[in-house]
Amino acid sequence: MDDTELLRKAVSELRRGVIVLAVLSQLSEAQYGYQLMKELSEKGLDVEQGTLYPLLRRLESQGLLDSDWRVEADRPRRYYVLSAQGAQIFPQLEQEWADLVATLDKVLAS
Repeated sequence: MDDTELLRKAVSELRRGVIVLAVLSQLSEAQYGYQLMKELSEKGLDVEQGTLYPLLRRLESQGLLDSDWRVEADRPRRYYVLSAQGAQIFPQLEQEWADLVATLDKVLAS
């Protein structure tokens, strides 16, 4: 395996957990998948459809998101929003992330 492929796989592993936190951070208000994907991209985090939609379904099955279908401009769209449990857990995940970043900064500095 060449260096490019190794780096691509390592970056993919790093992004996996970050995407969960990023998605949850954007769903205090209901959004549909494409809207969410576009918003994340505008903020510098590109997420493929094949990653985002299964993640949204998984987070909903875990109880972190609620969803409902809405028809807008003759198109049905599934909107996702933090559930009550998701809203309770998200700040804790955010704190865990801050703690991990601080710890990793120390590890990488040594």
